[in-house]
Amino acid sequence: MWYAIIGTDREGSLEARRTARPTHLARLNALRDAGRLLLAGPFPAIDAEDPGPAGFTGSLVVAEFDSLDAARAWAEADPYRAAGVYRNVEVRPFHKVLP
Repeated sequence: MWYAIIGTDREGSLEARRTARPTHLARLNALRDAGRLLLAGPFPAIDAEDPGPAGFTGSLVVAEFDSLDAARAWAEADPYRAAGVYRNVEVRPFHKVLP
């Protein structure tokens, strides 16, 4: 089943995000390579492709897992979580309709 993982950044997390990004992306690439990643990306803090020093307010990952518990475990092991980028992470079942 698909699950939406929504991470909300803590205030002032841009530098921690930059530092942890390579390992965060490596995990996402592993999901992609296994055919389990629907989409992933950050929420810019301003209406711009590159928000610069404004940074980001969080991230969204939609990926396939065997269970809600497995999705939660994956989210808890995210390098952004370990680096203190996220102040909160929510994992919810997701039903893909389109496209």
